[in-house]
Amino acid sequence: MGEKPEAQRAVASDEWKLGFWDRLQYRLLKRFFRNTESAQTPRPAAGVVRVRELFGDEFVDSIRGKTVIEFGSGDGCDAVDLALAGAARVIGLDVQEAGLRHSRELAAQKGVTEICEFARTTDTQADIVMSIDAFEHFMDPVDILRKMAVLCKPDGRIWIQFGYTWLHPYGGHLFSLNVFPWAHLVFSETALCRWRADFKSDGARRFGEVDGGLNKMTLARFARMVAGCGITVEAIQEVPIRAARMFHCRLTREFLTSVIRYRLKPHSHPE
Repeated sequence: MGEKPEAQRAVASDEWKLGFWDRLQYRLLKRFFRNTESAQTPRPAAGVVRVRELFGDEFVDSIRGKTVIEFGSGDGCDAVDLALAGAARVIGLDVQEAGLRHSRELAAQKGVTEICEFARTTDTQADIVMSIDAFEHFMDPVDILRKMAVLCKPDGRIWIQFGYTWLHPYGGHLFSLNVFPWAHLVFSETALCRWRADFKSDGARRFGEVDGGLNKMTLARFARMVAGCGITVEAIQEVPIRAARMFHCRLTREFLTSVIRYRLKPHSHPE
């Protein structure tokens, strides 16, 4: 899309009606920080089986010949990896139609259309239910976790990885990657969203409304969610920020954990 005419920009600016402190913060952001998209983290191409790097050989061995559901399947790369790794059936769930279309095209390119299915919802139960790098984005993460438990067979397992969490230096994603570490905790939500509006035209005024959404997920909040959903924790792995590994401990974990991984067993199905 082309640049907005100046008149339209003025109207858009007036519609925000910023208070004094929000306006001051917005002006600082506009003056000192570039309004550009942050670079995406490189990931291996489908077929390299990124899930092996994330969850290890045990996980890859466990999916062979099994039905797998991935919540927040995005562009479908991980779901296709699962199919290529030997899963009998893979169901990728996402709410964004563009991602679902891309996923189906990728599955066709890799010759796994008979194994992979991509949809918004499913009633199928699976041996493995998983989610990669999505729980910090779900708008109702408790509901998603409950659905994962319902769709997991009684003898199945739930595997989850996500990060950056909210208190990570880049937990604000675009709002901290393009500004400075922990900027999302320094500047107000209104000021940051107003700054973002200079180069994004989707009308988002809250962190949860940006593309992909941000739900301010922390390690403690996720642990409380798991405890309240009738799910047994079998394993937890906290991966510290590499450069800060020596400082990672119980007191600093919320700030210095890069990603968190869970292996869960649904011992009961929530109502």
